[in-house]
Amino acid sequence: MDGLNLVLFLIAAFFGGLTSGVSGFAMGLVVSGVWLHIISPAQNALLIVLCGLVTQGSGIWRVRNAVNWRTVAPFIIGGAMGVPAGTALLKTVDQGTLRLTIGILLILYSLYNLIRPAVKQVHGGVTADLGVGVANGLIGGLTGLGGIAVTIWCQLRGGPKDSQRAIFQPVMFATFVMSAISLAVAGAFSVETLKLYVLALPALILGIWCGLRLYGKLNDAAFRKMILLLLLFSGVALIAPMR
Repeated sequence: MDGLNLVLFLIAAFFGGLTSGVSGFAMGLVVSGVWLHIISPAQNALLIVLCGLVTQGSGIWRVRNAVNWRTVAPFIIGGAMGVPAGTALLKTVDQGTLRLTIGILLILYSLYNLIRPAVKQVHGGVTADLGVGVANGLIGGLTGLGGIAVTIWCQLRGGPKDSQRAIFQPVMFATFVMSAISLAVAGAFSVETLKLYVLALPALILGIWCGLRLYGKLNDAAFRKMILLLLLFSGVALIAPMR
């Protein structure tokens, strides 16, 4: 990797950490826009998982007092079923069609809620949470985006920003752990990729720190709007042509 690509690689890591620190998710989408032009898709996927362990781990620490593990457990249990199912379907589902479908749904959902700010909150029990966990893991196994379903569900349920992050961040962390184990079993780890990970860590951590500082200045309404904008960005990124 030459000097210019290294600088771009590190800048992307910083902004990925910044985005995650502010919102609690979307790091993978931010870095992929740059990293996929510098490194291979396989390296990109592994680095997102490894960096996700840091971004989500720090995010959980930020809202640790709001985390209720009994509330989070159904999502993680569902994800444990969804991730391997999604991975198993990788070879049978057309990735282009899947990304396009999810992207369009995200765009429609985020635009509708941005235009219509007053949204009636939904309520769901353990069964609904388990189902969302399965869907979240399935999407994560198929696309690597292991936080979309649970983030939308938290938006629909409403509540303070810390309460929302105290649900979707532990779920995303668990999804990244399961993905890391799957990648390790598949032999995806390499010395070169681990070197890139070590290089990315300082920029990523600095970005997370800056993001968490900004997060502390957001009220609940601003947090909701920012999440919807990031979901809109996620949808656009999914339907955009890949390299």
